Amino acid sequence: MNRRHFLKTAALGSALPALGKNQVQASMRVIDTHTHFYDPTRPEGVPWPPKGTPLHRKVMPADWKALANPLGIRETVIVEASPWVEDNQWILDLAAQEKCIVGFVGNLDPNDPDFAANLKRFSANPLFRGVRWRGNLVQLNANEDKVLAGAKRLADYGLELDVNGPPDTLPLAAKLAADVPDLRIVINHVGSAGDPKALKPEWQTNIQKVAIQPNVFMKVSGLMEQVKGPEGQAPQETDYYLPILDHLWDSFGADRLIYGSNWPVSDRGAPYEAVFNMVSEYFHAKGLDAAEKYFWKNSLTAYRWIERS
Repeated sequence: MNRRHFLKTAALGSALPALGKNQVQASMRVIDTHTHFYDPTRPEGVPWPPKGTPLHRKVMPADWKALANPLGIRETVIVEASPWVEDNQWILDLAAQEKCIVGFVGNLDPNDPDFAANLKRFSANPLFRGVRWRGNLVQLNANEDKVLAGAKRLADYGLELDVNGPPDTLPLAAKLAADVPDLRIVINHVGSAGDPKALKPEWQTNIQKVAIQPNVFMKVSGLMEQVKGPEGQAPQETDYYLPILDHLWDSFGADRLIYGSNWPVSDRGAPYEAVFNMVSEYFHAKGLDAAEKYFWKNSLTAYRWIERS
């Protein structure tokens, strides 16, 4: 841990002499805003993840809860893992049975002639909080008229847009945010920063470009699985990730950073607990107010997820 981060952590410790780190974590609400659930054993199977990979297995809320609940994490926002339109309904049906699911970010292509009808259909369910456009499925700089029209429809419904893609997607997201200022945009997986020990200057520059737009949030997720090296053996020390975390903090501040695990894909980097503990150490060192914003308050602003009793 570098000296600056050590001093911040020490300051938190002196401010909370009666609480240990685990007690602080356990007392705080946490919304994991990036999980994937799917079932390859369905008759139709799944389009993702591919067969023959460790991720190609049945992954359900009970599996996530077994890892998350011991850490005090009991609520999640699911992010689409399938381009099939009817899999949006599959997740919504699952959510109806699982109160741990407080929101769902679906998958609808603005280039689809049925986009408007599908958006109207699914948005009737209050758990449907937005859609995700991935770089390999929806390119923000292709068919720009349809992309812009789709973004405006999302804003009209009060929904948000998750964006996932390489760093050169960030300026495109910034332009879309400026063109549709009423649309809340959440960038996934730290803008695909890559390994923090080999950051490219364009990532740092593009982060600053997109952070200028006040309606853009950054999901601090996918950090460990972007590290180069053997699968599942990414460094777990917070210090390793400071080049990314500090740049995001400096760019977005306390009000627009959001927690997400990217489980089960996160297993490619490190176990769920290690992923959580790393960001927990970083954001608790910023103070309890910043930690609460990161772990749940900012996600409420971005997703407007649903309280479920």
